[in-house]
Amino acid sequence: MHMVSRSTSDYERARLSGIECCIEPAFWSGTDKQHAESFFDYFEQIIDFETKRAQRAAGVDHYVTIALEPKEANYPEMAERVIERIPEYLDRDNVVGVGEIGLDQGTEAEERAFRRQLQMAEERDLPVIVHTPHTNKPEGTERLVELIQDEDVTEERIVIDHNTENTIDISLQTDCWVGFTLYPGKIDAETTIDLLEEYGTEKMLLNSAADWDPSDPLAVPKARDKMLDRGWDRDEVRQVVFENPYEFFSQSPNFEYEL
Repeated sequence: MHMVSRSTSDYERARLSGIECCIEPAFWSGTDKQHAESFFDYFEQIIDFETKRAQRAAGVDHYVTIALEPKEANYPEMAERVIERIPEYLDRDNVVGVGEIGLDQGTEAEERAFRRQLQMAEERDLPVIVHTPHTNKPEGTERLVELIQDEDVTEERIVIDHNTENTIDISLQTDCWVGFTLYPGKIDAETTIDLLEEYGTEKMLLNSAADWDPSDPLAVPKARDKMLDRGWDRDEVRQVVFENPYEFFSQSPNFEYEL
């Protein structure tokens, strides 16, 4: 969840809905940043302020992943300065992974940034959140799989995110985890549950893209309730909305949330 974009009351609502822990990935902030320093301020904000705000407002454990996301990898000079300093942020206490990284337009600059950050994660045994593009999604997902395999990194520590019915077969060709982002324009809960019924729940994750556009930090608990309403076994629902993401992020040396 991109909670930097949400109000304090959203943390309170999340906690009342059963969310005890959230992971906030670094992401595109609605406009392209013009200066490398803007990234460093943003990283500090989500690592420090948001973690304290989540705890203070609602007793929610808050972790982050850090990365240069693909859209802004297309400003080479700025991107280089940001990537050079990412390792120091990956060593911070509540940083549990690298992300979001991936492809937006599929440029060479995006691929370069993706490869370098994949290797940063591999060197530190950190989980990775991979952003699949909004346009030409199947082709973009296929290219991401090629890059992951070309870099020979640990696929079990990677979640390929923002899957749809058009990409799930591509993602399942790997040993990566498979993420569904419940968000208008990406995929809705009903379609996601249909896919889970068809493909099973192993290594499947649900998440919400709670940003400035129409979106919902409670998308996952609402999907949980829809699964129960559709007759899903409670243990299977728990696997998708809790145990799978817990297992995935527990691969991070910095993830300390306890059951």
